[in-house]
Amino acid sequence: MAAETKFAHPELLAETDWLADSLDDPSVRIVDCDEFPAYQRLHISGAVGLRVHHYLKGEDDVHLMGPDQFAETMSQHGIGSGHTVVAYDGMGGLYAARLWWALVHYGHTNVKVLNGGFRKWFEEGRPVTSEQPHVERARFEIRAGSNCLSQLDDMREAIGRDDTVIWDVRSSAEYTGKDPRQNKHGGHIPGAVHLEWLDLTQPPARSGLLLPPQEMRAKLKEVGITPEKLVLVH
Repeated sequence: MAAETKFAHPELLAETDWLADSLDDPSVRIVDCDEFPAYQRLHISGAVGLRVHHYLKGEDDVHLMGPDQFAETMSQHGIGSGHTVVAYDGMGGLYAARLWWALVHYGHTNVKVLNGGFRKWFEEGRPVTSEQPHVERARFEIRAGSNCLSQLDDMREAIGRDDTVIWDVRSSAEYTGKDPRQNKHGGHIPGAVHLEWLDLTQPPARSGLLLPPQEMRAKLKEVGITPEKLVLVH
């Protein structure tokens, strides 16, 4: 029972107390993942702001940056292979999770998402500023990452499999097709289960503070997402 009250991988999260104690640690690189104008207005002291699209899009403006572009972008922002990266945003964790995923995809697993994001940090009266730190260029190297990127063929092959769950984390309106969001076709992949990503966070909306582990597990189990299954998320 005790295990159910704890996250399986707490190292993937940074709590505000830990980050406050690590502000002066040169091995920690804090990254504000919001749109750059928001970063310019106010951000966590010492954080660097991403001067690229918050989804880290490549030249096709759709997919993730390729390895060379991603490595150069990280290096320019002072994010090196030896850094512990802490990603945060003011959008409930949406953009911070994107950076976390991209870094893991390219082999940098020493990365955390700030639980509660900028909102929790600000409400606790932690240090914030509009000043931008001087950050030296770093060396980011692409390494063999975990297999955390699904391709279209993976989705096709997963349809109807008992050992795999296709998890649609979009809004209910997108899932049902009521809101096609400028796509040619509305709706969802056949067999996909729906649980919006925001439903795994505590109120108010976009707080970025995750639900307690036991509550998250219960919500996931309700839609058939259990530890023994392969989960494809979109």
